[in-house]
Amino acid sequence: MNTKTKKLIIVLGPTASGKTSLAVEIAKNKKTEIISCDSRQFFKEMSIGTAIPTKNQLKEIQHHFIHHISINEEYNAGLFETGALLALEEIFKQSEYAIMVGGSGLYINAICNGIDAIPQVPKLIRQKLVDEYNCKGLEWLQKKAIDINKNILEKIDKNNPQRLIRYLEVFEFTGKEIQSFYKKTKTKRNFEIIKVGISIERENLYKRINNRVDLMIADGLLEEVKSLKHLKHKNPLQTVGYREIFDFLDNKITFKKAIEEIKQNTRRLAKRQMTWFRKDKEIKWIDINSKEIKIAISEL
Repeated sequence: MNTKTKKLIIVLGPTASGKTSLAVEIAKNKKTEIISCDSRQFFKEMSIGTAIPTKNQLKEIQHHFIHHISINEEYNAGLFETGALLALEEIFKQSEYAIMVGGSGLYINAICNGIDAIPQVPKLIRQKLVDEYNCKGLEWLQKKAIDINKNILEKIDKNNPQRLIRYLEVFEFTGKEIQSFYKKTKTKRNFEIIKVGISIERENLYKRINNRVDLMIADGLLEEVKSLKHLKHKNPLQTVGYREIFDFLDNKITFKKAIEEIKQNTRRLAKRQMTWFRKDKEIKWIDINSKEIKIAISEL
């Protein structure tokens, strides 16, 4: 099959900016399907805290890689790359376009540029790091990473224990930094990649974030996290929206404080995401509130 004329449209933007809605509109316009590259939405056990697409959105457009694995399964960017490329091949048999949406930069990079296979780290190494993190906290992870590379916190999200633990476990097992496994040259794809970024004012974005968190609480985030407490050591749960509620359940903070911290940490995440996306000169920015957004979509 010749797929050189095929196009993958990747919808990018900070958390809560409206990526899912925009991706659905583009998919309807192009009569195609969506691949999710939001690494937290992969897991069956996580729904409310990951803001998966609504039932109507899932019904309107076929989505791939939503709730397709369990927290108890091993998964990484290399496995996603393999699976997503197979899904793209099937989508391109029916359509000139495919849509990808999500905020997980590592997984987006795997599709855009390719990734070398990272050796599978024994579970005991990860478990030891998670246990120590739970006892000693985020600053301990940060210091341990700095001891390996004094500049590492400029390259990875210093406030994301999931990313820090991943960095440390790979180094402990291989003696090499995880970045050394990233391909230095792009893997050539037989389809065109078009990156579309959501442009949104910070004040509006922060309002959307606060509203989304309030809605998650109303929809039962506390109950969801309670049901996962026995799995809180798992890597996917070391993230915003879950770790703050775990702190409440462990009597470290009040419930009101947990909600405040979810909002604050989500805003910080959005700021870091925008800083990262602004470095990418390939992104075509679209104003989510523009009256001409339908024209912009049709011209992609």
